Amino acid sequence: MDFSKVAHVMPDTPSRREVLTGMAAGSLLPIAAVRAEPAESSLCFTSAIEMAQLIRAKKVSAREVLTEHLKQIDRVNPKVNAMVTLVAEMATEAAARADEMQARGEKLGPLHGLPVAHKDLMETRGIRTTFGSPLFKDNVPTEDNIVVARMRRAGAITVGKTNTPEFGAGSQTFNTVFGATRNPYDLSKTCGGSSGGAAVALACGMAPVATGSDAGGSLRNPAAFCNVVGFRPSIGRVPNPKAGFGWSTLSTMGCLGRSVGDLALSLSTIAGPDANTPLAINEPGDLFARPLDRSFQGVRVAWFKNLGGVPFDERIRTVVDAHRATFESLGCMVEQAEPDFSPAEISFRTLRAWTAGAENGKMLQEHPDDFKDTLKEEIQRGTTLTGQDIARAEVAHTRMWRRFQAFLERYEYFILPTTQLPPFDVNITYPTEIAGVHFDNYIDWMKACWYISAAGNPAASVPAGFTAHGLPVGLQIVGRDKQDFSVLQLTHAFEQATGFAKRRPAIA
Repeated sequence: MDFSKVAHVMPDTPSRREVLTGMAAGSLLPIAAVRAEPAESSLCFTSAIEMAQLIRAKKVSAREVLTEHLKQIDRVNPKVNAMVTLVAEMATEAAARADEMQARGEKLGPLHGLPVAHKDLMETRGIRTTFGSPLFKDNVPTEDNIVVARMRRAGAITVGKTNTPEFGAGSQTFNTVFGATRNPYDLSKTCGGSSGGAAVALACGMAPVATGSDAGGSLRNPAAFCNVVGFRPSIGRVPNPKAGFGWSTLSTMGCLGRSVGDLALSLSTIAGPDANTPLAINEPGDLFARPLDRSFQGVRVAWFKNLGGVPFDERIRTVVDAHRATFESLGCMVEQAEPDFSPAEISFRTLRAWTAGAENGKMLQEHPDDFKDTLKEEIQRGTTLTGQDIARAEVAHTRMWRRFQAFLERYEYFILPTTQLPPFDVNITYPTEIAGVHFDNYIDWMKACWYISAAGNPAASVPAGFTAHGLPVGLQIVGRDKQDFSVLQLTHAFEQATGFAKRRPAIA
């Protein structure tokens, strides 16, 4: 590997203070300086759909598109630390090849010439992939992850890797390799995670396309915190032929977008069957390239109550509850109702720990000082689980799935907040209290997302507004089993009715 072609955007070994406060990412700006403003005309904020059309029409070249995004990265990234490995030279060569292909009249993919930023959990051939861990800080894969490979075939140009928590654990993006990623709407706050760098890169115009993954909310939480769209697809919609747990339904890869249309375009290129993925859905990805418009007249929608006692910050409830009228204006019949999520408490916690222990238990034994405390505790718990523990978790998991599917026989959608609180201080590892309820575990504040992960249904987070201090709030739309396109349709309708996704941080 020629490391002269790989730019390390951040120092490799920030101090512990830099990791938690993100000082390596640049100086703080006052909140007022990063409040959301209406988006202005700019190539870096042109939608992915329109950008692809401009390239096809030869109104702009792939090289020109890349150049503008590299300028944006250079200008904004030092303040937010979203892009942690930049491959400008490789991307420039790829953009030149893309323009040459077009000049020769070759067939162009749907993402032809578009820069893409890949989450640093996804292996990229010839480009450093650290998984946010010091154990892999110099790791350079020889093969692409399937999502990366499919986007390459669709014509996308890899511009770099985005920051993630260590092994993607937790929804606060910081690690000892690169430090913390900051929220572009307020640099003193977190961007969420674990696809935090991806969400910030999109929000700041560093790339029109970004990939991520989601187990407990990692595509949805950062989308909500950064005013972009995130989507957790059905398990098997985006296949993973390299997954060690091929039958697991906890984690899935996916993508984010500045709009539902952009996200659907990206998803159309990475979704689709795969013979080596046991749970792969046998439907082509181009289903997501269809028009998203649809009538919702008379559609039954369930509105959350409190998820059985889950605490929500009043700032979140105020913004989300106000949108009941938005769905009614779309023609939906909205009723307050929710299923019992208690089986999720047993299934998700146990199966998540079991997976962590199986995947990382040996590494923890060999490198006990190279794991953050929260992940270390989860791995250790996972290695002590018994067969009876796993059996109880699997039974609860099945019960949760059946209960939620029965609930959605009456309602086509379930609506709830994406997060339980607004973006919090980047200095803390995780929130320990919401609305007077105290937490001991680093995933307790994320139940609004991982309850849905436990149910297994497709779910989107869409921009829903801002708090009084200008912090983004996301609304979560959950659909019926494997009805991914249907979820994107309602998400698109809400986005068009509200317009919050058109706003961007002033810092960008």
